[in-house]
Amino acid sequence: MRIPFLSLFITSPFDGLLEHAEKVKECAWAFQQAIECYLSKKCIAFEEFRQEVITLEREADVIKRRIRGHLPKGTLMPIDKFQLFRYLKEQDTVLDRAEDALDWISYRPEPIIPEELKKDFLLLIDSNIDPIEEMSRMVLEAKKYFETFNETQRNLVKKIIRNLRRKEHEADKVEHELKRRIFEVKLDPVSVFHLIRLVEIIGSIADHAENSGDMMRAMIAK
Repeated sequence: MRIPFLSLFITSPFDGLLEHAEKVKECAWAFQQAIECYLSKKCIAFEEFRQEVITLEREADVIKRRIRGHLPKGTLMPIDKFQLFRYLKEQDTVLDRAEDALDWISYRPEPIIPEELKKDFLLLIDSNIDPIEEMSRMVLEAKKYFETFNETQRNLVKKIIRNLRRKEHEADKVEHELKRRIFEVKLDPVSVFHLIRLVEIIGSIADHAENSGDMMRAMIAK
């Protein structure tokens, strides 16, 4: 009889992973507000939202260090601890990329996004936020799986991972279309470079969310 994974720990590492995932999701909401503020000529709170993201990133780092520092040595685990660390790295990078995007914007604080591209940018944000929602749900359901080793629960986690991959693919399509449209708008070269790079940084959010799904798939593999 298999001993439930989480029963081997006084504190489950998945408790920390879930706490970290929720922090990433909280950061995503602040990130979305910051971008919407940046796109609005009336909003003056962009820097406040950016600082909120920075604060949340620091809080997530504390959780990350706690997870890494509290895995008992020599404890038998059905997953390799380095798989756990690789998963955590991808989940944490999602947050890092959101912070990177806002930092990049801050280098040119005056909005340069043409009016005809604003809806496309909002669509890009939405398409990269969706995978984060799935990532948080994936961690919750994976935690339940490692408590029970229930095959139905495992299949649910796999279903979420497939959905996460689908959402990342949709985000990629939005990113590519927006890049194409940027080159169709009359802008100076520096503005074109700034916008293209911004799109790439935002697009990498969904990429790392998908990577976290790949890491989770490896952890639940038999």
